[in-house]
Amino acid sequence: MELLGAQDYWYVRFLLQRGLAIIYLAAFLVAARQFRPLAGEDGLLPIEEYVEHATFRERPSMFYVVPSDRVIGVAAWAGVGLALLALFGVPYLLPEPWPIVASVGLWAAMWALYQSFVNAGRIFYGFGWESMLLETGFLAIFLGAGSTGPPVLVIWLVKWVLFRNMFGAGLIKIRGDDCWRDLTCLDHHYETQPMPNPLSRFAHHLPDRFHRVEVLGNHVVELAVPFLYFAPQPYAAVGGVATIGFQLWLMLTGNFSWLNALTIVQGVATFSDGVLTRLLPLPESAPAPTPLPLSVAAAGLTLLVLAMSVRPVVNVLSTSQVMNTSFDPLHLVNTYGAFGSITKNRYQLIVEGTRASDPTEDDWQPYEFYGQPVRTDERPPQWAPYHLRLDWQLWFAAMRPRPGPRQRWFTAFLAGLLENDPGTLSLIRCNPFPDAPPERIRVRRFRYEFTTPGERAETGDWWTRELVGTYVQPVSRSDLRGGIGRRRMR
Repeated sequence: MELLGAQDYWYVRFLLQRGLAIIYLAAFLVAARQFRPLAGEDGLLPIEEYVEHATFRERPSMFYVVPSDRVIGVAAWAGVGLALLALFGVPYLLPEPWPIVASVGLWAAMWALYQSFVNAGRIFYGFGWESMLLETGFLAIFLGAGSTGPPVLVIWLVKWVLFRNMFGAGLIKIRGDDCWRDLTCLDHHYETQPMPNPLSRFAHHLPDRFHRVEVLGNHVVELAVPFLYFAPQPYAAVGGVATIGFQLWLMLTGNFSWLNALTIVQGVATFSDGVLTRLLPLPESAPAPTPLPLSVAAAGLTLLVLAMSVRPVVNVLSTSQVMNTSFDPLHLVNTYGAFGSITKNRYQLIVEGTRASDPTEDDWQPYEFYGQPVRTDERPPQWAPYHLRLDWQLWFAAMRPRPGPRQRWFTAFLAGLLENDPGTLSLIRCNPFPDAPPERIRVRRFRYEFTTPGERAETGDWWTRELVGTYVQPVSRSDLRGGIGRRRMR
């Protein structure tokens, strides 16, 4: 078996860094547009609550020190700028030895900035791909740049993240919902997933036999293929191709933020330059050896990751496995997993307002969201890798017949709609009351199903829906005045 060195991963590093820069760019754009109305000074979960109920040691963030919307905005747009510098490979344009210095500073700054958003964002940032971006982004600090090759140890640490990402997802499924064991989960998933996309309805109506093969293939890719990542070439690349193909199918049939895109970026680490130059029209790479200081730093990083991997590994091997958990406040080594259980029915919250004093059904006008379906005749949109944070929380909220403790932001959301608050309105697609806010608002809960091919041909609709209950009875601004916490009423 040939032992690969730094000279075998120059192109791999190049693709890893560019791919990760794109993910960071999406993440910081989301923060710039959504963080303030969600978790800023007047957000649905005001940042003062984070400052009062957390400690800096538990959830470190620059916003703990300066909980200001202005600082949040500056940090988000600074992150966008840094991500663009990384995407265009600016460190590589500098004369030696500055590429490595600039690369370390650039990736460290992005990681620290995004850490602030994740730790202060609370439930709106409580997704596994946030920790995964931070973990992968931390490793990128040690990849180096310029004419020298990357430390091989760091490439293997990226493989280790990918392994825990995929294998953890496979184990949580096998241990979770019975439908993963009887191969029926995908009979429901495409319809009930958090945010369907234009091809989800097509995938939902594929034959049952195809869905059985899909689930079986899912188990193979998540439980068996990850062991190939650490095999010699070309077997490691075969594992990478299988993983990337699997993630591309998930991207084509659903909106999962940057989870699939980031996994594809991690999958690049399973290749070598030799494989890439055979697959792509690239010249042979001939980088210089990794500088000693960077190699020493990579060795220290490896020892740190191995030590911090103990708890995630114990968790993965435990029968009480918990998915998407961080074991340290900096999200350096985490445990992952997705869809351990599959919902069999799709519920949607339809928020409606009226100005009428004695409204009939025709007087209630619905608000429309960017990603969650409201109109039955509208095709589901494609948003990933951009992340619609409110829409994801609306999907979780709709699972319950009434708002629960995790939906305490919902009262502030309704209050924002009742006052036409610009921040709140920026989170939704359509406000039916642009001139003056409604007098009252209500929330009804519907069950949505994809139309059959016959129904689609006859009506042009993508969905059918059935009313199953009232989530929030009609309320006015004065009704909510006592239950909106620190939100300012204008």
